[in-house]
Amino acid sequence: MHGERMCTTTTRRRLATLATCNLNQWSLDFGGNLQRIITSIEQAKAAGARYRGGPELEVPAYGCEDHFQELDTAEHSWECIAELLRGNHTHDILCDIGMPVIHRGVRYNCRIFLLNGKVIHIRPKTSLADDGNYRETRYFKTWKSTRSVEQYGLPPEIREVTGQRTCSFGNAALLLNDAVLAAETCEELFTPLAPHIALALSGVEIITNGSGSHHQLRKLNQRLDLIRSGTAKAGGVYLYANQQGCDGNRLYYDGCACVAVNGQLVAQGSQFAIEDVEVVTATVDLDEVVSYRGAVSSLQEQASNASPVATVSVDFDLCHPTDMAVVPSAPVEPRYHLPEEEIALGPACWLWDYLRRSGANGFLLPLSGGADSSAVAAIVGSMCKLVVQAIEAGNQQAEEDAKRVGQYSPSERVESPQQLAGRLLTTVYMGTVNSSQETKDRAASLARQIGADHLDVKIDTVVNAMAALLSGIIGHTPRFRADGGTNAENLALQNIQARLRMVLAFFMAQLRLWSRGLSGFQLVLGTANVDECLRGYLTKYDCSSADLNPIGAISKNDLKRFLVWASEHLGYSELRRVVAAPPTAELEPIREGVAAQLDEVDMGMTYEELGIYGRLRKISRCGPVSMFRRLLVEWQDRYPPAQIAERVKSFFRYYSINRHKATVLTPAYHAEQYNPSDHRFDHRPFLYNTKWPWQFASIDAIVRSFTQSNDEEQKAPC
Repeated sequence: MHGERMCTTTTRRRLATLATCNLNQWSLDFGGNLQRIITSIEQAKAAGARYRGGPELEVPAYGCEDHFQELDTAEHSWECIAELLRGNHTHDILCDIGMPVIHRGVRYNCRIFLLNGKVIHIRPKTSLADDGNYRETRYFKTWKSTRSVEQYGLPPEIREVTGQRTCSFGNAALLLNDAVLAAETCEELFTPLAPHIALALSGVEIITNGSGSHHQLRKLNQRLDLIRSGTAKAGGVYLYANQQGCDGNRLYYDGCACVAVNGQLVAQGSQFAIEDVEVVTATVDLDEVVSYRGAVSSLQEQASNASPVATVSVDFDLCHPTDMAVVPSAPVEPRYHLPEEEIALGPACWLWDYLRRSGANGFLLPLSGGADSSAVAAIVGSMCKLVVQAIEAGNQQAEEDAKRVGQYSPSERVESPQQLAGRLLTTVYMGTVNSSQETKDRAASLARQIGADHLDVKIDTVVNAMAALLSGIIGHTPRFRADGGTNAENLALQNIQARLRMVLAFFMAQLRLWSRGLSGFQLVLGTANVDECLRGYLTKYDCSSADLNPIGAISKNDLKRFLVWASEHLGYSELRRVVAAPPTAELEPIREGVAAQLDEVDMGMTYEELGIYGRLRKISRCGPVSMFRRLLVEWQDRYPPAQIAERVKSFFRYYSINRHKATVLTPAYHAEQYNPSDHRFDHRPFLYNTKWPWQFASIDAIVRSFTQSNDEEQKAPC
């Protein structure tokens, strides 16, 4: 098997129609996941495809996490495979399915190849994702025997259906009658020694990738560049499949199934969509792969010296008969969304999946009229637009979900995004004497444009009652700073307003639908952006505490750009006024001679600077001293060294003081690499020595060296 020559010479032109797909899978929803897999196979067949590839771990869904450690997950996955084989779905189509497999007592992340009611081969993953959001080595191990194949004992439910006792297991290529095909899985595409290069040099013509890749702002180009550059260097056909949607966690898998040939994209699916199943097909000319490779001398030289890969022979014709009138798919330009569009689409699709699968009947949003809560409102408005567009395009599942969640009567129709928003979104302006008429008017106007069920509530009586209760307990009446109070009094009076808004939000989320004569409950949406979460510029258990936060990993600057974009492209013109207003919490009273409360003044740093600190801290892995050294260069024209030092110290001081708040951050849509959530992404402690004595002393020493150097230059004779 190892030395078998991979010869695919034929007397006819080799044109093959291949299918890949985006699937909206849900963790442990075995029945639903199986049905979506079957639907994708049937759609691939209808398009004339003889191969169908699917996402990574698509049977149980990628996001099972510690459920992978339960034997039930592997057992139920095999039960699904048995159902798939029993149903004759794999007749005349090579199906490439992702699921966990236990081999010799070790759990592997695998691709299962099925054909004509049989299990043809199992290919385990050789490189695992174990950074950022991923913990694959917690559940799986890598396959180390990269050029050998073993026999795998199939479970009883498969033996009963197929009559097979074993199948091949290992890192092998499938030697078909007229083509050579092999797989890699997700992370392997991103590794320095990516398998697809060695496979291409060994003569593999079609390489597939079943992936579970999440959305992150500005990330898609990296994925497509790797696919295109890999096939440009070594030639070949590359098919990429992915999950698309929220499978039960903070991530949104952003689809974009695609096909590339010899460095050019020939098919690309959607990145964000309401549909549960999207099949992408392309017809490729395998002889063009041979011709392309033969035209590159250095490629030929390396291929002539390449070690052969193990192969599994499969008696199956992948290509079309010669008498069929088919033509290869033409190249297409890659489609990328602007970051502002990604914010409008990604969190909106994530919210829709969560809403329709959670059993809830809508969202409740504390809408302050500021940038953050207005951005969340606009994202829900975008969600309603996407759902209505899908319904108008004939998506029956979207219509059924919308009518069920929105509690429409059987005779009612989903007529418009505004009508749907009126069913699914309640916005509440919770004002006090410290709130301005401007923010109140902006909130009401934006809610009206979106179509939300809007309420205007004054909470002063509750705030005053709490203050009076405290006064009766401690014998003192707290005062705001503007009225001569201490910093402790001022913060406490601000925080009680914020926390009471949280209490009222959850109270209303449980009873608002009841008050309208409807059943069910609403999910409370949070509105803290990633920069505020990072610094801790939020009250613990205030309106940042919610069921979901669509913007918890999006920076303030990106949100501002999104508001400008959404004012035009989503039709919410009120957002222009929102983005023009300076950010303010409106928790302190306005008094004559006292400056109005502004967020950036309160924080002692700008939102732009916060974004820089966040990227340096997380993405560049900088501690206080290395961050200071980096900023000495980057900010040399902005601040003198002593001011840079004080700003860095201030950030780390407030970051560490408030780090405990990260332990209760609302589950947030993941969009940035400096997401501060300690639950999944940022594993740092929450109890620090907030004085950072050793680190700050090192920064002070560097500042002194700059000062001494400048003094010596000034004393030096001209």
